[in-house]
Amino acid sequence: MKARRSVIPVFVPHLGCPNACVFCNQKRISGNEKPSEASDVHSCIIKAKEKLSPGTKAELAFYGGSFTAIPMEQQTALLEAARTYVDEGFISEIRVSTRPDGIDDQGLRLLKNYSVKTIELGAQSMDAQVLKLSGRGHSPEDTRQASKLIRKHGFRLILQMMTGLPGDSWEKSIYTAKKLAELKPDGIRIYPTVILKDTALYEMWRCGVYKEHSVEDAIKLCAELFLIFESERIPVIRLGLNPTDELSGGDAVAGAYHPALGELVYSEIMLRRARELLRETGTGKRVLLGVHSSRVSAMAGHKRRNIKILTEEFALESIRIKSIDTEPGNIELLSPNNI
Repeated sequence: MKARRSVIPVFVPHLGCPNACVFCNQKRISGNEKPSEASDVHSCIIKAKEKLSPGTKAELAFYGGSFTAIPMEQQTALLEAARTYVDEGFISEIRVSTRPDGIDDQGLRLLKNYSVKTIELGAQSMDAQVLKLSGRGHSPEDTRQASKLIRKHGFRLILQMMTGLPGDSWEKSIYTAKKLAELKPDGIRIYPTVILKDTALYEMWRCGVYKEHSVEDAIKLCAELFLIFESERIPVIRLGLNPTDELSGGDAVAGAYHPALGELVYSEIMLRRARELLRETGTGKRVLLGVHSSRVSAMAGHKRRNIKILTEEFALESIRIKSIDTEPGNIELLSPNNI
């Protein structure tokens, strides 16, 4: 039986960031007003130890800023704060988030010495013009070189991409996904652009310079991107910003923010696969679809949207969904006798 795992997040909003990206306000995204210090690392770990069950393997994750671009002394202090808990076995590994132009051999050697196993790289786009208009301050080539260097030093690599940035398009996002897939990361996070208060993007939107990336557009595009990564056996480990009280309470003023965006994307994927299955196999008037237990809700769709669409498109009397032993993305057409 595998030990349970838990992530202990430590937020370092804007630390190490040399640029002000037009979309970014990490304080609103993370809910943290100030970057964490060594004492905060201790506090987070101690609180986690008190709550977690014995035997749980904990992973310490530094989110929000560009960790490897923080002054080396400050990086060391944050990592050193966790050393005791790593040595005693409570912290099994550490992960950090950073930017492509913040990666070099010296920094990677430091991370290696402190049990960092995973590096998340904010690529965002592989289109140079999109990166420029978004104020990223790095190039697609920086992402390629950083990814190779991270791999060379033996770290797990997670890449982050965004959709709907200034200058972006459906075609450019597809291009970005294919180029990121070529780098063979261990996982992908996809973040459709959300317009946050107190950002340059918010002002661009208010002035009509930037057109928002809608939830509806993001769902269809992210479904397409998911299938690209799935075809390359690269897991998509996150779709959309992690919902917080601040974002749901008004900090996300427009754009592709939805607290259940991932579920909506999975629902779109299941709808496409069900359509394809029904077109290929033909059906009677009553249909029974078998899916993994974790995808029953996604197959039905929000407010049974998928059921309604398929019933109308295929002139069906009824569609039922049954939980079966299969892979999460699979759909099986079961015998009508099982209805």
